[in-house]
Amino acid sequence: KLPTMKMLLLLIALLSAVLPASTAPPTCYSRVLSLSKEITESFKELQTSKTVDSCVETLPRLYLDIHNYCVLAKLRDFVAYPGCDRLVEVDELKEKARSLYTILISYCRRDLVFLTDDCNALEIPISPPIEHS
Repeated sequence: KLPTMKMLLLLIALLSAVLPASTAPPTCYSRVLSLSKEITESFKELQTSKTVDSCVETLPRLYLDIHNYCVLAKLRDFVAYPGCDRLVEVDELKEKARSLYTILISYCRRDLVFLTDDCNALEIPISPPIEHS
């Protein structure tokens, strides 16, 4: 009986090490948060790309904070912006922004709480703190 118990404990330890710690399905909030970060990063990469097209410079700024009610207007403005339709990267970014907007107003409408409605805060991204060495 003792070797069986050791084998069982060993199996449990092995499975807990192999399986991810969080097996919970993503929540609406976590999906919106990750998609907004992905969009913001993609926009930064597009702006700093070596092959940046001149029309990219005219695109509305795309810093997103899903806790700010103004993010809805920011997404609408970006998706409706007529410039850069010839660039695949911009089309893909607009499609992601459209998806985020749809998720915010449809699927997550009751799950999210907007903490502010400061539209100016979405114009100037907050820089991460500088670490002193």
